Amino acid sequence: MNAYEEKLNLLAEMVSFAVVDGKLHPRELQFLTLVADELQIAPEDFKQLFHQESYPVVIKSHFQRIQQFYRLALLMHCDGILHERERKAINEIGVTMGLNPHAVKRVLQAMEISPTGMIAPEFLLEVFQEQSN
Repeated sequence: MNAYEEKLNLLAEMVSFAVVDGKLHPRELQFLTLVADELQIAPEDFKQLFHQESYPVVIKSHFQRIQQFYRLALLMHCDGILHERERKAINEIGVTMGLNPHAVKRVLQAMEISPTGMIAPEFLLEVFQEQSN
């Protein structure tokens, strides 16, 4: 699989997660558009992601799995509404990615109490490294 396909798959997972609560909030779309631009995904490929079924992709690098988990958590918070379906889905995704459930829980709790919904990258990595030791 080439790098562009990997980026498409990561973005497809994000699109799938964005609509887990049954709707796509304008802020979620804006966030996804920013990520697509950052990943240099062609606009027509990005639009197509909303019309296809996505399949989970195994991310090999632990660091990349942490990054993708954090992107999904940011997406969950960007509309300002935390749905129970989103909470359940993000936890399941973290476990499916092979991330430590306790670290996932700590990161999500820290994001929830953060006024911006964001956490420092150092904290993110520290939480997952603590659980590895």
